[in-house]
Amino acid sequence: MSNATTVSPAHSASTASTLITNIATLVTNDPSLGDTSPLGLVQDAAVVIEGDRIAWTGDQSKAPATDNRVDAGGRAVLPGFVDSHSHLVFAGDRTQEFNARMSGRPYSAGGIRTTVAATRAASDEELEANVTRYLAEALRQGTTTFETKSGYGLTAHDESRALRIAARHTDEVTFLGAHIVAPEFAEDPAGYVALVTGGMLDACAPHARWIDVFCEKGAFDGDQARAILTAGKARGLHPRVHANQLSYGPGVRLAVELDAASADHCTHLTDADVDALANSRTVATLLPGAEFSTRAEWPDARRLLDAGVTVALSTDCNPGSSFTSSVPFCIALAVRDMGMTPDEAVWAATAGGAAALRRDDIGRLTPGAYADLTLLDAPSHVHLAYRPGVPLVSGVWRRGERVV
Repeated sequence: MSNATTVSPAHSASTASTLITNIATLVTNDPSLGDTSPLGLVQDAAVVIEGDRIAWTGDQSKAPATDNRVDAGGRAVLPGFVDSHSHLVFAGDRTQEFNARMSGRPYSAGGIRTTVAATRAASDEELEANVTRYLAEALRQGTTTFETKSGYGLTAHDESRALRIAARHTDEVTFLGAHIVAPEFAEDPAGYVALVTGGMLDACAPHARWIDVFCEKGAFDGDQARAILTAGKARGLHPRVHANQLSYGPGVRLAVELDAASADHCTHLTDADVDALANSRTVATLLPGAEFSTRAEWPDARRLLDAGVTVALSTDCNPGSSFTSSVPFCIALAVRDMGMTPDEAVWAATAGGAAALRRDDIGRLTPGAYADLTLLDAPSHVHLAYRPGVPLVSGVWRRGERVV
């Protein structure tokens, strides 16, 4: 592979067209554009970007003329990763908790309270600096779209400020006031649910697209979760659910009942849970970083895929149970420990993440989609799992602009 080079632009970036050529393997995620597989692979390919959109993809010998040209140097190009589950508005870290857990202490939802205290004490500037830092870290690893949540404030003021900060960086903002019961409501969980569905929701709904709840022992039961999600829907927020992570429970079936965009974690599933997902629009978002960081049981991706469930892969980047921003790392884990093939894992981290956000303008390299691309220093996307831990991302375009 030769070094990628760029010809000087003839026009401004907003109007110029750019041809990326000499692509060894192009992942389009459109079977009609490539080899008929779900990844829609094209060999010896090229891509044309116009403005912030994909204008053309196909065999490089048939590429149209453009203003600019980029030589991919025999590398692979795939859609930018879509990280549809993260928790980036926080302060502090939980190094001591992780160290203790790796020495034998099991993970429980209660550790979230440590981050709540630090986040409440942090300034807006400190929180924004953290978000910016972790987003830059993720971008260098190929993530071009991300969802992020509140959930470390647990007061109307702190939740709404978290959402305002997040909304400056992404449209995919999720209100997660129902992460755990706030410490001051420890003896009155019903009172906290009333706050989340009342004054806190009033303060937060204008700044979010989604509403989420941690439906789990130690957090919120099925009835509480249903009340919270239903209240959010009434305010125009669409549901997502932290479901069946630590134990069997009602989270997955509640997600399907309420047409949630995703049920996230999906580690402990009954046959009825799998059937419900397979017969719904709800995506099963798997978060292997959490199992890696907690030494918990791995989700069985093979079981879900064989049942016809749509699966997404995301980082769950948070300071407690999955402090990674690396989608490539999660792809490698999913292939090694969750029964996914390299093709399935790459699809899940791109088109699957887009499905979990109910988007069709990202996660694929097809005409009309956003020009979000990742260039690998490798001839094939399979290297993401084949060479774990190696920084393979050598270029990233977001909305048509090269940013890495």
